Amino acid sequence: MFKKKKKIVQAVARKLVTHVNPKSIVSEQFRTIRTNINFSMPDKDIKTLLFTSSTPGEGKSTSASNVAVVFAQEGKKVLLIDADMRKPTMHYTFHTTNSTGLSNLLTRKLELQDVVIKTEIEGLHLVTCGPIPPNPAELLASKTMDALIEELIAGYDIVIFDAPPILSVTDAQILSNKCDGTILVLSSGSTEKASVVKAKEALVSSKANILGTLLNNFVLEKDHYYYQYYGTGE
Repeated sequence: MFKKKKKIVQAVARKLVTHVNPKSIVSEQFRTIRTNINFSMPDKDIKTLLFTSSTPGEGKSTSASNVAVVFAQEGKKVLLIDADMRKPTMHYTFHTTNSTGLSNLLTRKLELQDVVIKTEIEGLHLVTCGPIPPNPAELLASKTMDALIEELIAGYDIVIFDAPPILSVTDAQILSNKCDGTILVLSSGSTEKASVVKAKEALVSSKANILGTLLNNFVLEKDHYYYQYYGTGE
């Protein structure tokens, strides 16, 4: 029964639950995450935010997408970037193509206006991965990436990067050093403690500003207060 519930939660989340069902329990939890992010650095606006996980399949891309949606719903101009230039997924989530994107920007083949996609969600724009390059880490570590980030934060209230799992490749470490804050996504019941420890150590070594962790795929019991208060909105 537990596994069945988890599969249902995952299926709903892939459909951008914060957009298709904004009154649901899950959507309210993403709004809580938004609030926590806003208050995590009271003396500084968070302009760039990175989502990563310790290992694949923990829901980082779904989490990044839904957090981007709730920031847009708050009235902010948001740019969501698929920075996983190894196994990109954002073009599937938003039902678009991946013909151009971040890799084109970092190789200076195209300009920002050529690759930005306006989503159906007001205030939310998307940059997909683009053609998968042979050297993702080198591109992310380049001065071109630094210049791109400066350009992005000048045009958007918040820029959210979806990076590869941190224990798989170095990409997330490189990007976390360049972003104002990093969120580590964990999957309830499947993420191993040792992996979490190693992921944190990797982020600390790259001098990342870890804002916190996001526990994904956690199934609430029916008698939980969230159900009692929000249950009619599902």
